[in-house]
Parts: sequence; structure tokens; C-alpha cells
Amino acid sequence: MKILIVEDEPSIAEVVSAYAKRDGYETVIASDGLKALEIFERDDIDLVILDLMLPKLNGEEVCRRIREKSSVPVIMLTAKSSESDVVEGLDSGANDYVSKPFSPRVLMARIRAQLRPKESRDNISSGTCADGRIEIDPERVEIRKDGTPIPVTKSEFLIFSTLVSRPIRTWSREEIIRTALGDDYDGFDRTIDTYIKNLRKKLAEPGHENGWIKTIYGFGYRFDDEK
Repeated sequence: MKILIVEDEPSIAEVVSAYAKRDGYETVIASDGLKALEIFERDDIDLVILDLMLPKLNGEEVCRRIREKSSVPVIMLTAKSSESDVVEGLDSGANDYVSKPFSPRVLMARIRAQLRPKESRDNISSGTCADGRIEIDPERVEIRKDGTPIPVTKSEFLIFSTLVSRPIRTWSREEIIRTALGDDYDGFDRTIDTYIKNLRKKLAEPGHENGWIKTIYGFGYRFDDEK
């Protein structure tokens, strides 16, 4: 597997690369946002480690452009660590967020968690919902609406698939985290709200402005075929 490390501080990039290679991954390094996109287009990348504060093109924009074409896992690595910064990073399409200074061993655990096949993903069955208009394809980690692929992250895919798996059930944030993202997920439970907001935006249409995902106030969320 190949990891793209997007970091303008050579010492940090070299440390991350050394640890990744020790774990058996191939690495390629980009020192600015435009070079990162060039490499991503050229190489078969399995995961991206992405700094936010980059020359030429910032990390949020790099992530957004990657998300337009791919659901490859993106881990943001940055000194910006407030809750609003985390939410902004997730809004741009990141799967995980690691604050500097960081432990290389913890970062590698995060990488393995993103690349490792999860039990929940293995248990997802292909199928349709919303009167056949929405398709779930676990092999391609893809959601299609009316035959058109919807660009989603792996976390968004897993969360949506979990909600659809039992459409009459209301899921709490904690249950969504445990079932969809796994026990190794290390993030704010409120970031589930961000994932839901992103899914709604991507699936919304007249009559289904909430993307078929209903909020049950005081409890959580459920998939709802009805308007």
C-alpha cells in the first residue's frame, strides 16, 4: 500500500515516512498542495497524510479536490487543534485528525485503523433503498443515487450503510460510532453530526432536503424513506 505524505516540514515528513516504511508501507512525499494533487493523480494512493498549512494550496482545499474524485482515507496532521478546527477539517472530507505534536506510534495506529478492513464494512450488504433510487456498493465503497456515484468518505459510507441497515431504528451517536466506525475510533461524538450534515448535503433534493436522514431530537438519527 502507498501513502502520500503532504507536509512542508522535511523533518516531520521524514519521520512519518520512516515509521510508515517500517510498517511495510510505500511512501511518497509532497511539500506543497499543488504537488500533492499532481502525485495523487499520477500514483495509486491508498491513504493521504495531509498538513493543513501548506504552500501554494492549503490542506482543506487539497482535501476537497481529492474528495471530488476519491474516497481514499485522509488523515489531517496539523498544529490547529481546537474543536472548530477539527470540525472544519472533517467538513472538508477528512477521515481523521491528528494534532501536532504527535506520537508517530499513535499516528501509525490511526493509519492502520483507516486501512484495515473493518468488521462493520465486511458485514455491509449491497442493496438499494429509497424506493430503489439509492444503491449501496460495499465492494467499491460507493453510494449511487439514480445511478450516479455520490462522492463520500469511507466514514460517511459506513455511517450511511449502518443507518440504512435498520431503517426503523433510531441510532444514538455512540451506537453509530461503535457499529459503523469501530471501537478504535478516537474522536468527538459530535463529529457524527458533521458526517450526517455532509451526507444530507450530498443526498439532498426537493422533498428530501435531509437526504432521507431524520433527526430524532434527544436520541439520535434514523434513515427514513418517507418525506
